[in-house]
Amino acid sequence: MDVQKGKITLPEIGGQAEAIAAAWTRLQGQKDWVSAYIGNESFDEIIFIGSGSSYYQAMIMAVSTRLWLGRRSVALPSSDILLLRKQSVAGAGRILLVGVSRSGESSEVIMALESVKELEGWTTCGITCYPSSRLGTMTKCLVSPLGQEASTVMTKSFSSMTFMMQAAIALVAGAGYLGQMETVKELAADIVQRSGTFAAKLAEENRFDKFIYLGMGAYYGVTQEACLKLKEMAYVWTESYGTLEFRHGPKSIVEPGTLVCLLVSEQTRAYELKVAEEMKGYGASILLLTAAKGGDTAFADEVFEIGAALLSDEARAVLYLPLLQYIGFYFALKCGVDPDHPRNLTQVVTI
Repeated sequence: MDVQKGKITLPEIGGQAEAIAAAWTRLQGQKDWVSAYIGNESFDEIIFIGSGSSYYQAMIMAVSTRLWLGRRSVALPSSDILLLRKQSVAGAGRILLVGVSRSGESSEVIMALESVKELEGWTTCGITCYPSSRLGTMTKCLVSPLGQEASTVMTKSFSSMTFMMQAAIALVAGAGYLGQMETVKELAADIVQRSGTFAAKLAEENRFDKFIYLGMGAYYGVTQEACLKLKEMAYVWTESYGTLEFRHGPKSIVEPGTLVCLLVSEQTRAYELKVAEEMKGYGASILLLTAAKGGDTAFADEVFEIGAALLSDEARAVLYLPLLQYIGFYFALKCGVDPDHPRNLTQVVTI
């Protein structure tokens, strides 16, 4: 593999434990933001919006809000609020619109927030890595201080921003959830190190024609992001599905040479592993990301153990990201592609 390729992206994937720790520290100084927005019970609904990877972050944030706070929350692409707001939101009551953008300059996010600023009942806020950006100056934002990246592809920004918003939600939800997020912070460095070694070996020893990512709940947003990393970095076509939904037609594409990567939820573990075992029977290679190995995972070709089985699936979501990012990275190198310079892409997408 060409060591000159990916020299920007690789250390940024490797730096996400530090970025998560910095986000945790910064959040302690932004508790007023938490009280004013995520913790403000006067809002009837919380809508997270983003574009591309930021939309997939929004999906994880919305799931965590619904479960941990018991509040109405959805994730939408920024363009849905900008162009199809009435089709997307009922519009009744007080709505908190949370813009998610690494750069804080994404046109669709900025325009979506601007489109509601004069509407009765709408309040905006955001999360970014760049406090001086348009997003950071037009509305109050959480800021991930070490999430800033030189690479086009989002890696540590995704992890640290998602973690930071989940930690903000946990601040409202109570000590139990906050303790879970602190555990995630403490485990991150080990997960990043083990993920890099595992992914490099996986790429070295295997060649796959198709990549399928499966997951449910908060992990569905993670599978979407995993697909995007492989497409962006390696130019490999891949798809993601809700685990059980994959059985309803899409499984027809499975054959030898297919990697099925399942992000195992402890809540749905028994059902999901049955799906993976079925795909194994059709000739797929199976990679499981799971809290813990067991007799029920013995059929898989590869198992990556996250640990932290006592954490909720939602809290554990960020810990699944390093391996999925490294898979994109190392398969890009295997394909002779430079992850630092993905074709057709720029760091900031504008209209």
